[in-house]
Amino acid sequence: MKNDKKWIVKLILLILGTFLFCYAAFYQVDYLMNGIFVDWFDRHFVQTETGYPPSLDTMYMTQHIDWSSLKAFCMFAFVIVTLFLVLVTAVTAYVYNRRKTRKTLSDLSQRIYRYMEKDLDIEDAFPSPYGEVGAQMEQVKFRVQKEEQRLLMESQRKNDLITYLAHDLKTPLTSVIGYLSLLEEAPDMPMEQKAKYTHIALEKAQRLEGLTEEFFEITQYNLQNIFLEKEKLDLSYMLMQMAEEFYPILSAHGNQAQLQVGENLELYADPERLARVFHNILKNAVAYSDPGTPVKIQAFQEQGQMVILFENQGKDIPKEKLDRIFEKFFRLDGSRRSHTGGAGLGLAIAKEIVELHGGTIAAKSENHRVSFTVKLPLSS
Repeated sequence: MKNDKKWIVKLILLILGTFLFCYAAFYQVDYLMNGIFVDWFDRHFVQTETGYPPSLDTMYMTQHIDWSSLKAFCMFAFVIVTLFLVLVTAVTAYVYNRRKTRKTLSDLSQRIYRYMEKDLDIEDAFPSPYGEVGAQMEQVKFRVQKEEQRLLMESQRKNDLITYLAHDLKTPLTSVIGYLSLLEEAPDMPMEQKAKYTHIALEKAQRLEGLTEEFFEITQYNLQNIFLEKEKLDLSYMLMQMAEEFYPILSAHGNQAQLQVGENLELYADPERLARVFHNILKNAVAYSDPGTPVKIQAFQEQGQMVILFENQGKDIPKEKLDRIFEKFFRLDGSRRSHTGGAGLGLAIAKEIVELHGGTIAAKSENHRVSFTVKLPLSS
């Protein structure tokens, strides 16, 4: 309100100043040019009449102002002056507002920088004129700090896993070298004992291979860019293949796959990436299933989406861990047991692939049942 009043006062002063300037200019021009303005005025707006009245022997002369011409000139001059004042006012306002905007933006950018880089209170960084900006920046800073904390924890988990892996690699490697050395040093060893040592060395070598793959997965994850190559695929057939592929692993744990999948379920997706999603979920289900329990796989259409449900029976997952289960390098078990060991990337990769397809993935754990629900759009 105060700014509006100031602008009105400035505008009035500008108009008065313009008129005074014009009057002074006209006076100076007429004075310096020896009455040239008066002569010009007489020629254009003053009419002179002469005559010889019958009763007089002399000529008379009268002068009067031509009001119609003067009125037309004044109207024209008023329009020109008004346009000039409007132009001057607009240019002045533009220049003033531009400078003011630059100053405001510069001040605001400095305040934002100080607030984001330093531990300042929101009231100190953004006083009342910037209250709305301050509220927005407070939310931005909170999100940035939360993301930085998440990345820091993720990096710490990754470094810890690499350290654990480096340590774990030593044990099977040492065992393989030890048993192979025994076989080399004792060529006449009984066949039964030789077969035993060979079998142990093979198991340790397989464990070493798994750890190496895990190490490679950790180091390469951030270097991968996942690109989708979508095509029309038969989801029913894909899930049947996945169940057959996991049959040996499930049987080894005393589990079995229970398929509840309709026929001719079609989906537009990247088959290779989607197979990786299902593989990672099933691998997790097998690792944490109770022995002798089924792993259920369901697929059906619902509200324009394809829903794929994986369910296994096992120990309930605490809520605080369930909320973080899709984070990179997060492991449900703190220890590195061989049958559940992993980089903590399987479900994170699954989530990324599902979201690239425009879908969602969610986990649920209750009553000793753990389920993963994948929802995908039917078309691109």
